[in-house]
Parts: sequence; C-alpha cells; structure tokens
Amino acid sequence: MSVLDNVLSPLAQRLLHLITGTANDPTHWPGASRLSVGFAGLGSGAIMAPTSYYVLDERARKRLVEPARELVGFLLEEVRRHAYGRLPVLVAAGLAGLDADVRAVLAEGCGPIAVAEMDLLLSWDVELRALFSEAERFSEPVSGLPEWLAGLPGYLGFARTALETARDRVAAIHAGEIPYRAEKAFDDGEKRVLGRAVRLALFRDETWLPELLDELVRGIAVAPTQAKTLPSQALLFEIARAAEQYPTPEAISALRTARRITRHGGVPMQLDRKFKRMEPALADRLEVAFRIPDGRVRETFGEHTAVISTDDGVELSWWHGDKKLKSVPAAVRREHPDEVKRLRELAKLTQQQQATLGRALEAGYTGDTAAPYRRLDGHPVTERLIWEFEVSPGVWRAELGLNVPDLPVRLWHPARASVADVRGWREVVQGKELRQPFKQAFREIYLLTPAEEAAGRWSGRFEGHVVHYRRLRALFKDRGWQSKFQGHWEEDCDAHRVMAGGGWRASLEHYLSGDDYAEIGRARFQRMTGGAWHDAPLTEVPPLVFSEAMRDIDLFVAVASIATDPEWIGQGPDRLRDYWQAGPFAPLPPSAEVRRDALSRLIGRTAIADRCTLTDRHLVVRGDLRTYKIHLGSANILMEPNDAYLCIVSARGPQPGLFLPFEEDGRLALILSKAFLLANDTAITNPSITRQLQR
Repeated sequence: MSVLDNVLSPLAQRLLHLITGTANDPTHWPGASRLSVGFAGLGSGAIMAPTSYYVLDERARKRLVEPARELVGFLLEEVRRHAYGRLPVLVAAGLAGLDADVRAVLAEGCGPIAVAEMDLLLSWDVELRALFSEAERFSEPVSGLPEWLAGLPGYLGFARTALETARDRVAAIHAGEIPYRAEKAFDDGEKRVLGRAVRLALFRDETWLPELLDELVRGIAVAPTQAKTLPSQALLFEIARAAEQYPTPEAISALRTARRITRHGGVPMQLDRKFKRMEPALADRLEVAFRIPDGRVRETFGEHTAVISTDDGVELSWWHGDKKLKSVPAAVRREHPDEVKRLRELAKLTQQQQATLGRALEAGYTGDTAAPYRRLDGHPVTERLIWEFEVSPGVWRAELGLNVPDLPVRLWHPARASVADVRGWREVVQGKELRQPFKQAFREIYLLTPAEEAAGRWSGRFEGHVVHYRRLRALFKDRGWQSKFQGHWEEDCDAHRVMAGGGWRASLEHYLSGDDYAEIGRARFQRMTGGAWHDAPLTEVPPLVFSEAMRDIDLFVAVASIATDPEWIGQGPDRLRDYWQAGPFAPLPPSAEVRRDALSRLIGRTAIADRCTLTDRHLVVRGDLRTYKIHLGSANILMEPNDAYLCIVSARGPQPGLFLPFEEDGRLALILSKAFLLANDTAITNPSITRQLQR
C-alpha cells in the first residue's frame, strides 16, 4: 500500500509519477513526454501523432481533468511546493484548466523573473510544459537540449530579457535604490531561471551576452558596502557551472574578474576548481576559443615599460629604454604596486589563455569540418606551428607559419606525413628551438594493430595497467574526459571523451583496485547516430580520432602508473609489486618512442654525450662507480651488473640552456636530469642515493 493511497486517487497518483519523473516509463524526449507516452490509449485506445510527439485524444484529456485538479490541490500545499517545485504543478494545471488559479498562488512566492518565465510556460500547451519539466530533471547535459530550448516559443527572447532584468536589479542594489541584503538579490526560483537563460545564451554564443554578463557578474561578486558578503553567491556559481558546460573567453574573463574583486574568502577557491573544468571545455569549442586574445601588452610607467610577450611562451618583462631589466624597477614597485600586481595576474591569465588556445588547436585534429584557422592570422602562436595548404585538389604542402593566403589550410599531423617528412620537421623544430604550443612535430602516432582489427569493437592495448586513481581523475579532467568518481558500488566504470565535433566518443574502462588504485580496462569508440551513441568497429573509426584518443590513454598510463612512481616500491599486494617490478623492462609505448627520438637528437649536444648510449628501451649512462640503465618509459633506473633498482625521486634540471622540444609530462627532463646526476656519480652526496650505490 502506497503512502499516497489515502491522499490521491490511483489515476492522480499515476499522473504525479509521470510528471515528476518517478514512473518507470520509457523516455521519448523530446519526441514525446512521459505524460503522453504513459497515458497513450487512455481515451480511445489510439495513439495519434499529427505532430512530432504523441497526443492524448480528447476523451483521455476529459478523463484526466478531475485527477489533475486533485493533483493541483495536492502540489499547491506549501510543504509540497518546495519538494516538487513549480514545473510539475504547471503541467497539472494545464490538464485541469486551472492556469489562472495556479498562477495566482505561485506568483505570491516567486520573484518577478521566475514569474515572467511562468507566464511564458503558461502560454504553451500541456505537452510542451511536460517536456520542459522533464528537461529540467535531467541529471546530466543532454545532446540537443540547448537547441530545443532555443526553439521553444518565445524562450530565447525571454532569456535575454531575464538576464537584462537581473543586471538592472544588481545595478540598482549598488546604486542604493534597492536595500542590500547578503545573498538575497534573487530567490531560488530566479537563480534556476537565470541559470537556464545563461546556458542557452552561452551555447548559442549570443553577441549581446559578453557585455551584459560582465556587468552582471561584477555586480553579484562584491557587496556595495565593505562587507565580505555577496549579493548572490549562488547565482555566481550557477553562472560558473553554465560556463563549465558552454565556456566562452568572455565568460571566463568575467568570472576571473569576479574572483579578483570579491571579498569573500571562499569564493576564489570554488571558482578555481571550476576554471580547471572550463579550460578543457573551451578547447572543444573551436570557433569560440579562437577569440582568445593574443595576450601581448605594452604599458609605460614613467621611464619604464612593462611588456607581456607571447612569442616563445608568456613572459612579463620590464625595460628601461632598450635595456631589459632583471626585475621590477624599484620606482615602479614603490609608486604603482597595484599595477604591478595587476600585470602579474594578467601574465598568469595570458599563460592560461595561451594554453587553452593550444588545446583548442590540438582538438581541431579530429574535427570533421575545417576549423576557422584564418581567424588567427597575425597571432604569434601560428608562427610556431606547421600548417598544410591545399595547393591543388587533394595535394597538401607543409609550411612553417600561417603564411600562405587564399588556400584551404589545416594543421600538419605526423600521421598524414612520410617518415622522412616527420624526421625533417623535427629537425626544424629542434634547430630553431621552437616552443610549440602543443606537441606537434614530436607527436605520437597510434595505428590500429592487427589484434585490434580482429577484436572488432574493443582495444585492449592498455588493459591491465595499474594507476594512482586520483592522479588518473585529475588527468581525465585536464584532457577533457568525463567520468564519475568511482566507489565500490559504482556500476558505470567508463570515462568518456567526445570528439570530432560531437560525432564520436572514446570510452575507457577503469576499475578500482583497492582504495587508492585503478586498473585500466578496454577502450572502445562510439558513433553518434540518431541522437544516441552506438559502438562502432575499430576499423570504422577515423584514424586521427583513434590516434588522438589512444594518445590520451597512453598519457594517463605514463603519468599515473605505479610503474613510473619511484617511491611506490614495496607497497601493495604481490600482484601490484610484480607489475611495478616489470616496469623497467616493459616495451616502449609510442610516447616513449618519441622520447627516445628526442633524446637521440639531444644527447650529442650535452656535456655527458661520451658517457651515454641509447638502446631500444634505455638510456645507458656510464658513471665512475656503476653503469645505469634509465628506462625511457618509466624513467626508473637499474644498476649493472645485477639490475639492482636505484631509487631517485628527482634530480636537478638538465644542462642549463639545453632546449627541450616538448615537455608534456615532465618525463624527458626527468630522464636527462637523472643522466646528468649519474654521469658524475662520485659527486653525489645525498645519503639516500649513496647508500644504494654502495650495496
């Protein structure tokens, strides 16, 4: 017996479950609501579909009037209004013919922005209200939701009006026209409405949004008094969550301004967490990300000039005429302390923006349409990249820099080049000491293997690797993969990355192994077909989509594997110890093969060249006390003649002035620093190392 049996009739209970999402009915959103599907056949028994969704016939609607009236009374009781929200009762009101009565009751407890949305919804038919209510219950973003919202009668115009109203209200608070009360600028219903509005505008990248959002965010981030409170911390975080889903450079900039000006101690930390998710998401919105400014700044302070340059990484420098100074001039530091602080923060922001732009360019590799690279004409980042220009149909010529006008252009990728061309471009990058914004010339290639072709839909290439779970989670976020935090109760053990403009999705199984570790499982690829993801044979996956996804997984293993952790020795069960001990002997993955190629070019330029030899898997370093083998994948060290393990957690940097062509995971610099240390092993004084050498 249900607790509702004494409160609602069976038909009213069924109606409640359908419009609140608790009924176990298949969802056909947005083609049909649960309401229409759940009551199909209630009247004549026929399902009519004159439009794109199921329609209840007139007899069914008449049968639902009394249960709907019963349900409206139930939902309008104050205790239930908070539990169920206002959207379900608007659906029931449409069936019951009680729109005016329901509006009068709900409007008493809603702010004007929420009332304005309610009036818009009340102008729709019951089916649209039901679909809208369902959409707001989705726990995760649904493909097609923003487009659907934009197509609803009047909703896009309402979204702009709602945000303008919010901005004007905040301005009135700061002007003293509305009394200031901390966290009371908007009620809960208005915050949800404004969250929907800003998500829609961000998704559509509306041209009117940046200036409006900047004014709104600045206003809600700081009190009009000297108080450390905010007009609406909740709305600030709601906007930040929207920017996580649909970031734009302007939205991120506005939120960074909010972080800088707020007086609330906890807000910056919360926003910093969200920025870490916004940056990878922005990289997936190519046309939006290409609006990131080039970051170059030149400002004068009396006789001195501050310059932020982005030609070879981001640098804030100070000049006196033509002379570059080693630090901030004392006069500038004394007379303009706030400006010095602002420029340092701007340099950090520029560094983050340039990294995001690099990620966006990198993401363009898997796109199924040509990216608008020409928008970057004149941007310093283009001069450090290799481009291909279609000089005749199907014939592409590679050039350094975006310098060939009026021809179709794409980024050069080694998977589309010959071995000789790849070798040649690596020499160019190394010789010119080009700091590329992402790993391009030395990029790894992952080709489909015969075993993967035979397997069909799954790749077990990295299956069985054991990784630090929290480190893996951090890498997922950094590379734009989505995953749920795993517990021993969790059923969904896949991480996902959407690629190729939403046309493909890579999935990676991973399972908890104890409390701190995870085991990597199989990888698979899914194609978006008919609005849903469907597994695809590996042979049908576009080569660059496959290569780039497998490159990510290789990076996860290379950085998070316990086999690359020199301090892990002796921990965990025998199975994990066996895996760790096999690390120094393991075959090299493509990432380590590229590292080997880079070392072959670098070692000859160092002071220890005569003491080093490259083998298939190791950099062998001859010291005076022992000979050492540094594994090119894990960077772990074995000592000859008995392959005893040598634990060195870190070492000093390699030879000063030595140019490293890439440093994605830190492993190349680590291997070189260990090589320099061990080549002069008689000078080592660290007792934790000398004890191991004397065994």
